[in-house]
Amino acid sequence: MEQRAKPRKIPERQCLGCNSHRPKKELLRVVRTPEGEILLDFTGKRSGRGAYICRDVECLKKARKSGRIGRSLDVTVPEEVFDRMESELRDNEQ
Repeated sequence: MEQRAKPRKIPERQCLGCNSHRPKKELLRVVRTPEGEILLDFTGKRSGRGAYICRDVECLKKARKSGRIGRSLDVTVPEEVFDRMESELRDNEQ
């Protein structure tokens, strides 16, 4: 009798902007580092508390408006940090 390997389960996360569930690798991680800095983590490997958004400026804007990133990371995110993340995301879209 032949044993077949089970297909691996692909980890999914929910986007805080559009609420869609997608494979973790398709999403972008927003991280609060142990030092309290809020950054976009394009590698997904930085240490700290993470939240996920689609790699789309519109999803970042929706998450910003609803305040979900701040709630997820247990911190108040300053407007200038959102502005910086938005420009970083635009630069990496091309």
